Amino acid sequence: MKVFGFTGWSGAGKTTLLEKVIPQLIARKLSVSVIKHAHHGFDIDKPGKDSYRHREAGAHEVMLASGTRWALMHECREAAEPRLKTLLARMAPCDVVLVEGFKQEPVPKIEVYRPALGKTPLYHERDDIVAVASDAPLECRLPTLSLNDAAGIADFVIQFLGLEERTC
Repeated sequence: MKVFGFTGWSGAGKTTLLEKVIPQLIARKLSVSVIKHAHHGFDIDKPGKDSYRHREAGAHEVMLASGTRWALMHECREAAEPRLKTLLARMAPCDVVLVEGFKQEPVPKIEVYRPALGKTPLYHERDDIVAVASDAPLECRLPTLSLNDAAGIADFVIQFLGLEERTC
């Protein structure tokens, strides 16, 4: 599996960009998965539901399954937050795993950068940022891509990773 990341400050539009890039990659007959990092606690379960009650009772993992999807919830409890490599090992094979967040992980990534947020760009301090997608012109040593050009960003990812578009 190839891995490619999207990073940037909160509010820059990483999720919105991925929502547009994923269909572009799929239209080129590539299988795509996503891992998103959350900087805060999150819960995909609801209090009172059976699976929530199992986790609250102390289950290490709880899997939900239906005819349309399945999800595995793994409780870290006192364990350290898993590294990206560990999470990737749990993913089913696909052509590319897009990673949202995980700023510190050494995978090639595009920084989603909006100057209007008033934040310092990350590409100055990260060697693994290989391009910048922005809503404004930038003077930058890296390739710059328009945030409004999801097809162009998908093309960049395909070319950078050496992926081949499928025709059938």
